[in-house]
Amino acid sequence: MSKEYKILQEAYDSIKKKIPYVPEVAITLGSGLGDFVNNLKIDSVIDYKDIKNFPKATNQNHKGKFVFTQINGVKTLVMQGRIHFYEGYSAAEAVRPVRLMAMMGVKKFIVTNAAGTCNKNYKVGDLMIIKDHISFFAPNPLIGENVEELGTRFPDMTDIYDKDIIKVMKKVATKNKIKMQEGVYIQLKGPSFETATEIKIAGKLGADAVGMSTVIEVIAARHAGLRVGGISVITNMGTGLSKVKLSDDDVRETANKIAKKFEKLVIGIIGNLK
Repeated sequence: MSKEYKILQEAYDSIKKKIPYVPEVAITLGSGLGDFVNNLKIDSVIDYKDIKNFPKATNQNHKGKFVFTQINGVKTLVMQGRIHFYEGYSAAEAVRPVRLMAMMGVKKFIVTNAAGTCNKNYKVGDLMIIKDHISFFAPNPLIGENVEELGTRFPDMTDIYDKDIIKVMKKVATKNKIKMQEGVYIQLKGPSFETATEIKIAGKLGADAVGMSTVIEVIAARHAGLRVGGISVITNMGTGLSKVKLSDDDVRETANKIAKKFEKLVIGIIGNLK
């Protein structure tokens, strides 16, 4: 048994009596999107701090809880707040929640985030389907001893964002008259916002949205065999694309403004993933 899997097994054993059912779908809520669960009937809540060997969420906008709920009849696990690499954890520690969800039986994973954009054709408040990502600048969570119990040493990343899930996203967006961009996400380490030159380089590399999370989680999810769909909420123009100085308060304010549209979209997507 690999060292990391032993850690994960101990984490799972410490909460298994609190898990009400095998969740079919999991979703991670990005910055400013944590209130999504407020209008849902909650079946069970597990706080990260009550899980053995588990990292604690230190970002005040991420509550650090697993919330079990049923959305349109689909048993769903909501990751209310993620662990970020910039909080001082290793990449393997930062993806521990994703791997634990896989051990709970999750098969489909919807990852969301608040992101800046390096695409001048985008605007603040846009929603973007993630069709691919760039991992060059993010720490790969698979470095080190392979967790053989979860996946192969060299996992394939073809169609890393599941085409069938993307089709569902587009279908739900069209039905609800929600305009969706479709683009490439790049993860930088953070926690500082990007410089104007970094935004320019990201755009030249082919990125449309820039953030400080998601990529390492998706790599870990695909390693464990999960099918993944991704949505970025464009909360700000990247540095150099507007005269507005960036702050976390603005990110949360934008996320709050599109909360109802985001909620309608996500509920529709999960309901169509049966």
